[in-house]
Amino acid sequence: MQNINTQTRIMSDQFTRNLHICESTKNQPALSFASFISARISFQSNRTFSKLIVRIAVVGIMLGLGVMILSVAVIRGFKQEIREKLRGFAGDILVQKFDNNYSDQNSPFNTDNSFVKKVQSNPLFTRIMPIATKPGIIKTRTEIEGVVMKGVSKNYDWTFFRKTLVAGKVIDFTDTVEAQKQIMISSYTASRLKLKVGDKFLMYFVQEPLKKRPFYITGIFDVGVEDIDKTFVLGDLALIIKLNNWNPDEIGGYELRVSDFNRLEEANDFLSDKMPLKLKSYMISESYPAIFEWLKLLDVNAQVMLILMLIVATINMISALLIIILERTSMIGIFKAMGAGNWTIQKIFLYNASYLIGLGLALGNIFGLSVSLFQYYTHFFKLDEESYYMKFVPIQIQWTDMIFLNIGTLVICLLVLIIPSMLVTKISPVKAIRFK
Repeated sequence: MQNINTQTRIMSDQFTRNLHICESTKNQPALSFASFISARISFQSNRTFSKLIVRIAVVGIMLGLGVMILSVAVIRGFKQEIREKLRGFAGDILVQKFDNNYSDQNSPFNTDNSFVKKVQSNPLFTRIMPIATKPGIIKTRTEIEGVVMKGVSKNYDWTFFRKTLVAGKVIDFTDTVEAQKQIMISSYTASRLKLKVGDKFLMYFVQEPLKKRPFYITGIFDVGVEDIDKTFVLGDLALIIKLNNWNPDEIGGYELRVSDFNRLEEANDFLSDKMPLKLKSYMISESYPAIFEWLKLLDVNAQVMLILMLIVATINMISALLIIILERTSMIGIFKAMGAGNWTIQKIFLYNASYLIGLGLALGNIFGLSVSLFQYYTHFFKLDEESYYMKFVPIQIQWTDMIFLNIGTLVICLLVLIIPSMLVTKISPVKAIRFK
């Protein structure tokens, strides 16, 4: 009883001093009192029973936020890398003749200068390039391989392929005759046929009658997408026009690139209104539907990961808050006996929880950013390129993602913690003061 009286007297004196502090803050007295007591029990408490649980809760929030930052950065990196590889090779929109031809050899149509000018005048587009494709068979002394030749012209944008070159250089169109003998192949095809830069071979084109042409390799590229590396080689568009006996102004299609991929559908709608009726446009997502559907599934995986991490973080904080409340039962009873309301006492523990959540968020940001930047600059974690279309785990950090993750975690945790903090309303002052 003497210990209780002594504790009561000490808490009474402290409570009286705090009330004087609160009275000096006329705008928000309850807030000042709650924040003051919360800071005392958070930073100047000698309690040891709840320390382990509190540390576990903080570590749980740290790991949860860190994993969420990593998950979002990796998902964004995957989508960005794969999308850029597809865009770099096939463009954003492909315009072809509108017919029932589903083969690898395009149906020809005449170039339309008025249509090209309309596209070039629209800021949605950055490039429009004539192309054509034609299937063929590469034959060496010991091997053969079926491929599709993509013919490009001298105004083709080689930015992407210069990045993917593993040997040699891109096709040189300075000499139009010599350009028709040059070819670029993938590292996959070069490995299968045991070819290198400068090697010569014959390529047979599937048509009636069968035609063959000699080529020498100017460059070897590695896009990293199996469907592309196994299938395509690059050559001169003029050669395909000659092989198909097309008129000089006929092509197999237009490859267009947009300035903003997020406005791809808007750009496609513009083409639908402006291009001739005999033509049809295909967005990159329609040309490679399986890959883009797979990318959409990655978003689902990220959402599941975020939900699970938030659940773990909130459960840890609920456990920590309940233990802190039970540990401070006698303090709650004394405050109630001296006139403090339930909501005022609840806010003490909510502020205490917010300090812990803030510490966990700070550590989580440090952990998530450190691992993300380490992987971004070192490419330490590797992948199987055949399965994932890239050799390492890609990272793309956006500050807006980090801001939303931090705010979302803080708000959700605090909202959820209101329910366990209501345990304060069930505590009787008389029983609480006697509680040890």
